[in-house]
Amino acid sequence: MKIGKEEVEHVAKLARLEITEAEKEAFSKQLSAILTYVEQLRTLDTEGVEPTATVLEQTNVLREDRARPSLPVEKALANAPEQADGFLCVPKIINGT
Repeated sequence: MKIGKEEVEHVAKLARLEITEAEKEAFSKQLSAILTYVEQLRTLDTEGVEPTATVLEQTNVLREDRARPSLPVEKALANAPEQADGFLCVPKIINGT
């Protein structure tokens, strides 16, 4: 399937991206190659093939939850550069753009 520069421009506009002429050409070729490959995959007979998320047989290995002693607050905050009321203080970072 052939993707033209016009379709790449349209997708870029929808995504609010500015792309150069060279990028339009490159993306057009890359997307065309991807869609051509997908069309090849569509021709394969997948009747009776189970859908899978992974080909590896994986199981979760979970440990039993057990209550155990934790680090005392005083010791946890001993090297903290700044603390208040038993909490670690960090600088506020807000990006307004």
